[in-house]
Amino acid sequence: MALTNSLRRWASYRKTVRALNALDERGLNDLGINRGDIVAVARSQAERI
Repeated sequence: MALTNSLRRWASYRKTVRALNALDERGLNDLGINRGDIVAVARSQAERI
């Protein structure tokens, strides 16, 4: 069970990082995110799972 949860969190983290990295600066600004914040935002999102 713990392994499954870890894999889900990791997959969510990677998906979020990829999606945010694909955005241009304007898209990130619309979300209120700086490029340097992507990792922190992705970690926060993954922890919610």
